[in-house]
Amino acid sequence: MDGEGGDGLRDYHGKRDFGRTGEPSGRQAPGAGGAGGAAGEGEGGAPRFVVQIHDASTLHFDFRLQVADVLKSWSVPKGPSADPSDKRLAVPTEDHPLEYEEFEGVIPAGEYGGGTVIVWDHGTYEPLSHDRRGRPVDFAESLAHGHARFRLHGAKLHGEYALTRFRGGPDGDAAADAAWLLVKTAGGGRGHGTPDPRRARSARTGRTLARVAAEEGGA
Repeated sequence: MDGEGGDGLRDYHGKRDFGRTGEPSGRQAPGAGGAGGAAGEGEGGAPRFVVQIHDASTLHFDFRLQVADVLKSWSVPKGPSADPSDKRLAVPTEDHPLEYEEFEGVIPAGEYGGGTVIVWDHGTYEPLSHDRRGRPVDFAESLAHGHARFRLHGAKLHGEYALTRFRGGPDGDAAADAAWLLVKTAGGGRGHGTPDPRRARSARTGRTLARVAAEEGGA
């Protein structure tokens, strides 16, 4: 996946005009390392995650995990599911800054990803990846190898999940054919599928997509 540190947000910055969009330009996290960088950490230094609903050219969910000083990101058309029988397609996108976890608003028409965004869920996660001998594996390394396990502690999502790459190589996240699966593991318990995104409410503000569009669309 894309590099971390200073070059990690190159694609993100290159696609956006911050004079027009209210999206955060991002700050670096000095001394950030491992799965929990200095900026954006949760309680006890746990790394963060966020799931945003994005009503752009196509309505989809964006699933983001903090890895060092960036949010590794995937577009999940049907959204993450709490039902282990659901296998959700997850297409990798560019790294986002940690501050994007709080972003909710309207990206202007004509800008990359133009449309309305709400924070559907956010919280912390625990890396769970291990090697064949049961030894913990660095989370960034497990993603590079194409399979990572983690436990979510969100307002809505809880339990163990896995991301598995089934198409594209280690550097294939920038390729059009790269794809992963996001699945709740059986060990995490059963649950319901993803709700209707147009009726879903923000975990931050309680607003729906329609309300955010009405309140901020003319700003």
